[in-house]
Amino acid sequence: MGLLRLAEEVKTSWDQSKYGSTLAGKNIALLFQRPSTRTRVSFEVAIRKLGGGSIFLSWQELQLSRGETVADTARVLERYVDGVVARVSDHQILVEMAKNAGIPVINALSDRFHPCQVLADLLTIWERFGALKGVKLAYVGDGTNVCNSLLVGCTKAGMDISVACPVGYEPDPEAVKWAFENASRTGSTVVITDEPIEAVRDAHVIYTDTFMSMHIPESEREKRMEVFIPDYQVRPELFELARPEAVFMHCLPAHRGEEVVPEVIDGPRSIVFDQAENRLHAQLALLIFIYGGAGGGGVGGR
Repeated sequence: MGLLRLAEEVKTSWDQSKYGSTLAGKNIALLFQRPSTRTRVSFEVAIRKLGGGSIFLSWQELQLSRGETVADTARVLERYVDGVVARVSDHQILVEMAKNAGIPVINALSDRFHPCQVLADLLTIWERFGALKGVKLAYVGDGTNVCNSLLVGCTKAGMDISVACPVGYEPDPEAVKWAFENASRTGSTVVITDEPIEAVRDAHVIYTDTFMSMHIPESEREKRMEVFIPDYQVRPELFELARPEAVFMHCLPAHRGEEVVPEVIDGPRSIVFDQAENRLHAQLALLIFIYGGAGGGGVGGR
């Protein structure tokens, strides 16, 4: 909860004299292999707000695209910058970079996990319900990187989580294992099912993600739509089974008519833009935690 309390503080009572020089004299490399709107902009704004400089590096601009190893790239970057924010297609790239760089490496998204998104999600849920413990989140759809990180993050925070995915599209088994381990310590409940109706019953939050993650070839679209629609599409009927105060969440970008219908994402239950805003505040808190003396080292992340 320490990071969330810090995120709440920087959001509601920003103190320039206290935090504005956290990254003074420091430069952070943003190494992005994948397209980005929220992650890139929120990190660049956060770094600037903390007094630092950012250098955006697309994969194609680096010698990585011509065969230089991740290990060599990490060793070079540590000589130039004070940290790396990496958004990559393969989680192992993050592992290699954190292993070989003597500077913090932050997971800004991989094919397996998206911890920065879930940090913002937890802040959003906490703001909405005033607590995390005892709050139930139901995830419906594809077992994506966001789903994996929600399993880990929610159970660490004492939340209950139910995940409904079609057979063959379940979350990462290791993420499920970690979730059950966390739940044994925090008292959370974890349900993995292929029945959306079972998952959303009495939920405070219904959450979904795209059915076509960035690493999935377009040739699979037709097959995936047949698997997921209509049973795993978030529609108003699902909210009839959830709690009266239930809200809708989505990490964005959204594809209306696929994983969610417009009536839900554009309706009064939707808090997706609160989530998007909180990416900035959560990442401010993360950078303060790492560079302000409270943390350090690589942040591979789940």
